[in-house]
Order: sequence, then structure tokens, then C-alpha cells
Amino acid sequence: MLNIKDTFIGKNAKSDILSGLVVAVALVPEAIAFSFIAQVSPIVGLYAAFILGLITALIGGKPGMISGATGAVAIVLVGVSISSKAVLQAQGLTGEELSFGIIQYITLTAIIAGLIQIAIGAFKMGKFIRLVPQPALHGFVNGLAVVIATSQFEFLDGAGMVMYAIILGTMATMYFLPKVTSAIPSGLVAIIVFTLGVYLTGADTKLVGDLANLSEFKGLLPSFHIPDVILNLEAIKLVLPYAVIVALVGIIESLLTLSVLDEISGKRGSANQECIAQGTGNITCGLFGAMPGCVMIGQSIINYTSGGLGRLSGVVASVGLILLVATLTDLLNIIPVAILVGIMFMVSIGTFEWSSFARITKMPKSDAFVLVSVTGITIVADLAIAVISGVIISALVFAWKHAKVTSKTHIEEDGTKVYEFDGPLFFGSVTSFNEGFDILNDPDNIVLDFKDARVVDISGVEAIDSITKKYQEANKNIKIRHLSDECKSIMKNAGQFCTYEEDDPKYKVVMDY
Repeated sequence: MLNIKDTFIGKNAKSDILSGLVVAVALVPEAIAFSFIAQVSPIVGLYAAFILGLITALIGGKPGMISGATGAVAIVLVGVSISSKAVLQAQGLTGEELSFGIIQYITLTAIIAGLIQIAIGAFKMGKFIRLVPQPALHGFVNGLAVVIATSQFEFLDGAGMVMYAIILGTMATMYFLPKVTSAIPSGLVAIIVFTLGVYLTGADTKLVGDLANLSEFKGLLPSFHIPDVILNLEAIKLVLPYAVIVALVGIIESLLTLSVLDEISGKRGSANQECIAQGTGNITCGLFGAMPGCVMIGQSIINYTSGGLGRLSGVVASVGLILLVATLTDLLNIIPVAILVGIMFMVSIGTFEWSSFARITKMPKSDAFVLVSVTGITIVADLAIAVISGVIISALVFAWKHAKVTSKTHIEEDGTKVYEFDGPLFFGSVTSFNEGFDILNDPDNIVLDFKDARVVDISGVEAIDSITKKYQEANKNIKIRHLSDECKSIMKNAGQFCTYEEDDPKYKVVMDY
């Protein structure tokens, strides 16, 4: 029977609430930074963190995951901003009208991306995340840990000793405090202590208010608005390619984060449910003037490590964020950026799969290559490209490893030579299959036994046909054992030499009809 309390609140409501408050504060600079990347107002990213975070907290595939505006999605939206800006300027729009018009295109992108994500979840395609091999998952985590750390460097521009001291103090607090007590999240302690310290001493350091004056958004809440261009065919054509990329990047990052948190928690989440939740959230973002987003691995790990394991933690984070923005902007403005940088540095350290260093010398070279490749591509290129590359590399390695059919031979009492094959016979293993025969020196009677082999595709069928024809041309008798009925039926040369055994296997051959 479903325990609603444990599912929604978790086993410790206090931990969920306190952890949610830490995440709410940590979301602010991230949302602002990603808004700047997408070339829109900070409020657009802040609204995304509230709306998407709230919806996925309520109906997402795993309790405790945090969603909002992310760098991976924001980078894609740069293309939407640039393309729509050119179209709108050609129409003579400038100033606030131009900015409003760009947001219309971005919100249209969010709606279309959301519809795609819902379709992915509805058709149960979220399960394909299982195709991502473990080395690729570790590479994704390691690469993302480096990206999280390096993305904080922009906040260090012009930093003084005070800022570095606060960063180190925050990191020390987050490292040592949990060893003493877990009654209150260490991140929240760092925020309160160092904010008070800077406020009371008047120390000169960069504050959240220096990134964007949040006071101008005080009292503002998201309002329902259908994008003006929602029925504009040209606008849809313009944003559709970007929407597809946003949908796929968002799903990949969200489901990989879900897999990482599954390992941490030991409980499996629902990939398809998460796809539907992400899609629903992004559509809602598009209808309330926010940019699309996805799961944020950094904030999700902050939440988990701070004790936020229930859905309540995500709700508190998103609702707490909008309350801070709408009512307590003056308080947000005085929080030192160094505290949030220190928290993210600790998240980066905690995210990195340090054990992969020890494993890399013991794992197969192919797995090590995948791990290193995905890590590097994640850092220098893009998350989606890195994960897809990892899957392709792993698939090619798998195909290479299995692209061999081995054979052993023995001579029966009547002088018949028997070839016994082992392994899959397909386009990749045809060469090794052909190399195993000695047609000129073989006796007059030959048996090809496929009991421990399997003909996978039409290339394998043609290989058997070809070798049968060569034995015929050499005037030698040949019999073929243990092939499936379908395999026999599509053979041109070898079909007449196939014997029917009681233990013939049953399988179909992949064909291009």
C-alpha cells in the first residue's frame, strides 16, 4: 500500500524543509547566470526554477530531484534568441518590444519541447536510458563535476581575499559540520553565518545583488500568457529544431541525474514518469513566461546530501525561491556570492566519481576509453554529444568484441570432417567465419554444425550460401545442422543441404525487406 507521507514528505519533514531552503538560495545565482547565457531577463530563469521545480517535485519520477533553468538548455536557447532577434528587428521592433518578442519565441520553444518530452514518456521511451553503459555514466558525472566547478570561475572575476576566505570557510563548514551534527544542513549554516558576518562587518565582497538587482522584481509573480506566436507557422519552423534539441538534452540530463541518484539512494525512480513531468513543467513554463529547463544535478545532490529525500524538499525549494524573489529580495541581495560558490565547489567534489581513478587501471581498456572520452567531451563540448558519443563508442566496442565466430573441428569414424561454430554470425563476423575453412585440403564429406552459433542477419545467411557453393564447386558433399526454419527458408544454395534435427533452434533473421 502506498505510503503518501513517505512519498511526499519523506521520513523526516524537518530535513526536507531545511534542505529545501538551502537549495532555494542556491538556485538564485544559477537561475540568474543561465538567464544571462540565454540573453533574457533574470526573472525568466527565476520563474523557470519555480514553475518547473514545483511541478517535477510533485509528479516527477524520483522524490528529491531539483529542476530549473540549466546551462545545457540555456546554451541551446542562445540560438533561439539570436534567430528571433533578427526576425523581430527586421519587423522594426526595438527596446522592450524586442525583448518581449524574444521571450515569446523562447516560451514557444518551451511548449514544443514539453510536448516532445511528454510523447517520449507516454511511449515508454525513457527506458532507453538503460542503454547508457556504466563507464559513460561515470564519465558524465566526472565531466559534469568539472563543469560545475569551472562554471563558478566567472564569479571570481575581480575577487579579493575576503571572497576567497569566505569560499574556504564555506567549504570547511560543509566538510566538518556534518561530522559533528546533521540536525541542520551545513549549507544553510554557512549561508546564515557568513552573510551575517559580511553584513555586520561591512566586508568588501561581491553580493548576489551585484549580479542583478532583484529588488526590481519584488512583488512580481508569474502570470498566464499564451505566446503571441503560438499559431505562427514561420515562428514554429524557426524554433522547432531548437525545441527538439532542448527536449532531448533536457531528457538526457534529467534521466542521467536520476540514474546517479538511484545509485546514491538505492531506490529506483521512474524514467518515463520523469519525462512526462519534465514535459508538463516545460509547457507550463511556456504558458507563464519562463524559459525551459531540466533536472539540475548540482542542486539535486545538494538536496540529497542535506537530507532532502522527500518530495516536500523540492516543493520547499521552488516555493521558497519564489517567496524570496517576491518578498525578501533585499535579503537575497546581501548574500555573498562567495558562499554559493563554496557550496557549488563542494557539490563538484562530492559529485566526482573519485573511485573511477582506482577502477580505471583494472577495467577493460575499452571501458576506460569510454569513461575518459565522455568526461572530456562533457567538459569541452556538450552533455548530449558526450552521452551519445559514449553510447556509440560502447556499441562499436561491443560489436568489435563479438565480431568473431570461432570454430573447432573433429573427424568422425567415417572420415567426415565436422566444423562446430560458436558465436553470432552477422555482418561483422562474416570475415572471421570465412577464414576458418580449408576447402582444398578438407575430405569429401563435410558437416557444418551451428548448434552453438546463431545466424543474426542476411549477411550471415549469404556467408553460409557462399561457403556451401565453394564446397559444391570442389565436388565435396556438405550437410548443415542446427539452423532455424526461417534461416533455412531464405537460403538459396545451402537450403537443400540443411538437415532437420529435433533440437533445431528457433529464431528469426534480421532482414531489410
